[in-house]
Amino acid sequence: MKAKITLGIRLLLGLAFTAAGLAGLLQLAPPPTDLPEPMMKFTEGMAASVYFMPFLKAVETLCGLLLISGYFVPLALVVLAPIVLHIFLVHAFLAPEGLPVALALGAMTTYLSFFAEPYRGKIRALFAAR
Repeated sequence: MKAKITLGIRLLLGLAFTAAGLAGLLQLAPPPTDLPEPMMKFTEGMAASVYFMPFLKAVETLCGLLLISGYFVPLALVVLAPIVLHIFLVHAFLAPEGLPVALALGAMTTYLSFFAEPYRGKIRALFAAR
């Protein structure tokens, strides 16, 4: 039963990041215009760097595909961890209406990293004193 829960969470998280990454890379949706002012300035600032958003969306797509495929899952989780933290902090401080989704992404990432049997040993080893 736990294996099926882990698989479901891994696929859901992978689909979320693959979809978000591809939507950003391929510009499938127009940028929202009804964002709060601080969030709008933040988004414009990141877009002004030119390279950052395509790079971020490419990383999200790649890590999402790794999660879906089941290959290099611990690596994908480690790479996605700061992205998930950033999503949470942006919504906590700039756009609180997105906080439920950010919390769900954080919960799924935390579960797979620290509680799911196939991956927790490899992730916990990163925190072991040597």
